[in-house]
Amino acid sequence: MVPTVEWKDGAVRLLDQSRLPEYVEFLDCRDYQTVAHAIRELKVRGAPAIGVTAAMGVALGAQTVTATDYDEVAKAVLSICDHLAATRPTAVNLFWAIERMKQKLAQLRGKSVTEVKRQLVEESQRIFDEDVAMCKAMGRHGATLIKDGQTILTHCNAGALATAGYGTALGVIRAAWEQGKKIQVIADETRPVLQGARLTAWELMQDHIPVTLITDNMAGSLMREGKIHLCVVGADRIAANGDVANKIGTYSVAVLAKAHGIPFYVAAPYSTIDLKTKSGADIPIEQRNPLEVTSIHGSHPVAPEGVAVYNPAFDVTPAELITSIVTERGVFKPGELAWHFAS
Repeated sequence: MVPTVEWKDGAVRLLDQSRLPEYVEFLDCRDYQTVAHAIRELKVRGAPAIGVTAAMGVALGAQTVTATDYDEVAKAVLSICDHLAATRPTAVNLFWAIERMKQKLAQLRGKSVTEVKRQLVEESQRIFDEDVAMCKAMGRHGATLIKDGQTILTHCNAGALATAGYGTALGVIRAAWEQGKKIQVIADETRPVLQGARLTAWELMQDHIPVTLITDNMAGSLMREGKIHLCVVGADRIAANGDVANKIGTYSVAVLAKAHGIPFYVAAPYSTIDLKTKSGADIPIEQRNPLEVTSIHGSHPVAPEGVAVYNPAFDVTPAELITSIVTERGVFKPGELAWHFAS
């Protein structure tokens, strides 16, 4: 796969996902403000990828700090952390990665400023490497849930593009395909930003995994006809009780799956599990620009000018609608997460 995010030649290089699938273009971010803008404007998206990008953004920002005293450098880096944390409110991986960079910074007290800067870059790379490893472990665990010949519905994009590599939900699918299982994938288009149409379909086609694109309102009909055997989606935040925040429309898919007796799985790394958030009711839901709804890519109007718009980026799927949650540590029932991940 084309790399989603990487540290390259002293810059944070991002695949510009807002340009896919028509153009494969990269952004070389040379300051943390550009990294923050890329996160906010969906140049990079997907909870794990956002976390990795934010960590690299912290490291990048640290390189530009001119202070020679540790305390002054630390103050500047913490300000950079706050700037990056303000980009998007729902995906908890963003805050997890930034907190980890803060912890690393604290451990470096007493080191030279040069050493602090170097080790922050190394820590961001470790977060990257760990994310890829976690995705592959999730894939191995999740692939056991998929049988040869099955058709899987996925919503939004939870693939290599949404992570440092390999993917969460698509990592499960990718692992099943690598095992030789003859599977088919149904990708919801995922309005209003069309991550399923633009990203998931493109990514699966790159790997030659059979994929069929449908509009969001077709899923129930296909389930009723027996053409979907299970659903696998990613997550942007998982509450302690197992409620899951994911791309808007996920809840509808889960309700339909429950009504048709179809398993509904969520794949996400431990960094997506937020034990400080008791339930989905406590998860902040990002509200986005009305233009995402009233137009395609902001340039092709599909609604009358001036119409009122409600555009939450995410919804919450209650734990009781979720069959299991796939993590790098194994497959768990939603209610088991708090006990298994408390440490």
